[in-house]
Amino acid sequence: MRLFDVLAVLIGFAALFSWLNDRYLKLPNAIGLMLIALVFSLVLLLPFPFARELEQEVQRMLASIDFSEALLQGMLGFLLFAGALHVDLRELARHKWAIAILASASVLGATILIGGASWLLFFALGLDVPLIYCMLLGALISPTDPVAVLGILKQAKAPKSLETKITGESLFNDGVAVVVFTLLAGLAAGETAPAPGSALLLFATEIFGGLAFGFVIGWIALYMIGKTANYQVEIMVTLALAMSGYAIAEHAHVSAPIAIVVAGLMIGSRGRATALTEATRYRLDDFWELVDEILNAVLFVIIGLEVLAITMTGTFVLAGLVAIPLVLVARLVSVGLPFHLLRRRRHFEPGFLSILTWGGLRGGISVALALSLPEDSPRDLILTVTYIVVVFSVLVQGLTLGPLVRTVAARSERAKSP
Repeated sequence: MRLFDVLAVLIGFAALFSWLNDRYLKLPNAIGLMLIALVFSLVLLLPFPFARELEQEVQRMLASIDFSEALLQGMLGFLLFAGALHVDLRELARHKWAIAILASASVLGATILIGGASWLLFFALGLDVPLIYCMLLGALISPTDPVAVLGILKQAKAPKSLETKITGESLFNDGVAVVVFTLLAGLAAGETAPAPGSALLLFATEIFGGLAFGFVIGWIALYMIGKTANYQVEIMVTLALAMSGYAIAEHAHVSAPIAIVVAGLMIGSRGRATALTEATRYRLDDFWELVDEILNAVLFVIIGLEVLAITMTGTFVLAGLVAIPLVLVARLVSVGLPFHLLRRRRHFEPGFLSILTWGGLRGGISVALALSLPEDSPRDLILTVTYIVVVFSVLVQGLTLGPLVRTVAARSERAKSP
């Protein structure tokens, strides 16, 4: 299919499913869109006269989309920039150590825990999967999705400090997870394993290089915005920052996701205070909210439709279902250990650990990384397991996170009352 045709179909589905969700389901948009797209895909698998032909058309469309490239080299920069634009940098700085540890050490810990547990799981099911690919599964399923989490926390009226910690972790752990996944993918492809010191240096270069590069391009964009009062030019500068900055960071071999998050934080906080006029702030927010809404709608529609492109054998599905509690336990341990160390010096909201664990929603980046695995690897198994975990986290965890936050808040209020 032509690119224009694919975009036309995806935007059409996104608009229709958004309307249905807004009119009837009234769920958070990301969750509602994915649920409707998933149900639509499952209906196509039923033996209706029209379903088979339509299913084949949708499968051809999905085959023409390189979802991994579309997200990791296209949509991700815009989504991260839009998410960072509305985060208060000063509030983020207050919780910098908690966020840094959650976005780095917790990702590495979850990668190891999920990798080891999945290797044992696959072995028990009679699936011969090399340990390196189990570690790749751990790396790609570790990052949490800032898109779904932020919207749910806002709807549940979570405490601002709790919202900042969870959102900050979600924004930064994408970059860390991509770096870890890239290093492991190189080993899986047969490249010579770097010495521990070299691997650590490469990891640090990607992460800290991304932080520094994001600061530099953010400062340049702020300078340009401060020297013009034309809101069209100012919005164009931010658009170039998210798109060109991401591409340049990739070619410079630093973490592009982290660079764009830092740049977005600078524009959203420093830019609002010093460079943007009041009229521009409103227009900029409206523009990026629309970009964010459209891209998220398309993203979650694709995720829902991807069920038609996944190998759903009984053993693979069983592996995915068993992987759900394994991933949750790994999440609990990987964030619980830093939490217990940090709580001696810092205050955490009541129920923080349970909300942080259950709020670790997985999203498009996990599916995209799974799709980027080579065909001659256990790609189908890893993709099926990843997809099942993502669907569970978005639909089940996403729908119950709001009530969990409100329940924890109510218990905290009762505990305070005499």
